[in-house]
Parts: sequence; structure tokens; C-alpha cells
Amino acid sequence: MGSNGNATHVKVLVLGSGPAGLSAALYAARAELAPIVLTGIQLGGQAALTYTIENYPGFPEGVGGAQLGELFQKQAEHFGAKVEFDTASAVDLSTRPFKVTTDSGEYKADSLIISTGADPNKLKIPGEQELIGRGVSYCATCDGWFFKDKKVVIVGGGDSALEEGLFITRYASSVTVIHRRQEFRASPILQHRAKEHPKMNFILNSIVTEVIGNEKVEALRLKNIKTGDETVFETDGLFIFIGHTPNTEMFKSQLKMNDLGYITVNDKMETSVEGVYAAGEVADPHFRQVITSAGMGAAAAIQATRFLEAESG
Repeated sequence: MGSNGNATHVKVLVLGSGPAGLSAALYAARAELAPIVLTGIQLGGQAALTYTIENYPGFPEGVGGAQLGELFQKQAEHFGAKVEFDTASAVDLSTRPFKVTTDSGEYKADSLIISTGADPNKLKIPGEQELIGRGVSYCATCDGWFFKDKKVVIVGGGDSALEEGLFITRYASSVTVIHRRQEFRASPILQHRAKEHPKMNFILNSIVTEVIGNEKVEALRLKNIKTGDETVFETDGLFIFIGHTPNTEMFKSQLKMNDLGYITVNDKMETSVEGVYAAGEVADPHFRQVITSAGMGAAAAIQATRFLEAESG
């Protein structure tokens, strides 16, 4: 496959290999549409970075995030989906078949399912970028192990902040959650678990204004929003969980989106361009669960199948 005009033609092209993309591939494959999935950078999506997923039905003991992704992939491949380790770099949705340029070639697709997911937000403070991988992290399950018997700080107030914080308590000696508000947005069960946990502490109404450290994270500069007081807090690690930004850059000006850059879809996962569907966190600022992403992926593929059938008449 090269970019010299010999593009690969495919009926259903799926961008992204998280729960949404692989569920879409499963449904399209079972409809005998021979879908191709371009994995993107993170095989299995964000879910694959989660240590244990406790709330996906059918796994009463929980299931590893990477393991669940592998199961999704195997099932899609079993029915004829092809998974390519490749990333889309540009798309042209102005004519059909849609043109998708990737790192290694070009595709022409009769229908497109976009499930490119979202990326974690940064604090954008001094020292953060410089110390990524040296104490600054956005993934507890990737990096928690490195903080055995060390002090760790979590920034955030939602479900993921407390979930990841509770996860890190199995390694760290202490986990301090810093949140800019007085109240957490996280679900009551997680708040209860966190507040009951002997290793977890809380600093509220506060923000981190600087990450201090030369080779690695040594301390944080904190500011109390109510009093304006600044303090220096010693820590070995900083985990940041303050929401996500959808990966929709290459669809800007081609698809309708909301103010935050999430792709707008109707209840059939249809975007503003006929034959293009979006599923998972790229179109879901609300639920962000494996099960909702998988459901959206299935719906997108069913709709793509109907669209292609109606065309071939």
C-alpha cells in the first residue's frame, strides 16, 4: 500500500481501537462489510490503560482494561474485521468515497466511523511538561507502581480522580487529593471510599500553580483560592485528572461540533456528513464509560450497514 494513487478501498473504515471502534468493527464485520480498523496510537484506547474495569457487565470479578480490549479485538477479527496498526493523519469528507490519509498510505471509504477518543487535559503550569514521566503522570495504572512507599498528589474532583487515587493507595504511602472546589463531583460511593481510606488526605479550595523539581518532582506550589495563601507541598508524584479534550482536530471545519470540540451526533450516531458516524468519547462528553462507548460503536455500525444497504438497493 502506498500513497501513489493505489488507495485501499473499504466499505467501512473505523478510526480508533477503543471500545467504540472495536464494537463498531464487530457489528460491521458480522454484517459482512469487512471493516478495517486503524488503531491510532493507543491500541484499545484509554480503557486499555485502566488497571481493572469493575463496571463492565459480564465480569463480576472485574477485568483488566488491556485484557478487555484484546477480547474485543479478537471477537471483531473472528468475524472478519482487520485491525491495522496505523494512524489517520488527514481526512477529506467533501466527496465520497471519503479519503483518509494515514502514516503508511491512503484509504477510500464508503462509510466512516470516527472513534478517535479523547486525551487527558493538562494543568498548563510551570514544570508540568518538563517533568512528565519523571513524577508527573496522567495515568495511575501506567505509573502507580513506580511510587511504591512514596508520597503522591492527585489533582481533580471527579470519578476518575478518586478512582485513580484509590488505585494508587495500593503502592503509595500517602495520596493527597487537591481539588479547586469545596465539593467533589465524584459519585457518592467513591467519595465515601476515598474519605474512609487511611492513606487518603484532602486539600480543598486549592490549585497547583507550579511543579518544583530538577531531575524529578520534589514539591508543588499550592495556592488556596479563598485566602490566596501559597504553600510548598513536598511530594514524589503528581497525577492529573481534570477532564479530557476530544481528538477531533482533523475533522474541524468538516463536521459539526460543540464548543468543546466533541463531534455532534444524533441518536443514530450520524454526524453532519451523510455516511460518517461518530462513537465513544469523541462524541460523548457526558458518560465516558466503556459500556456507553461500546453501545455507541454498535449503533454507529448498524446505521452504517443500513446506509450502505439502502445505497446498493
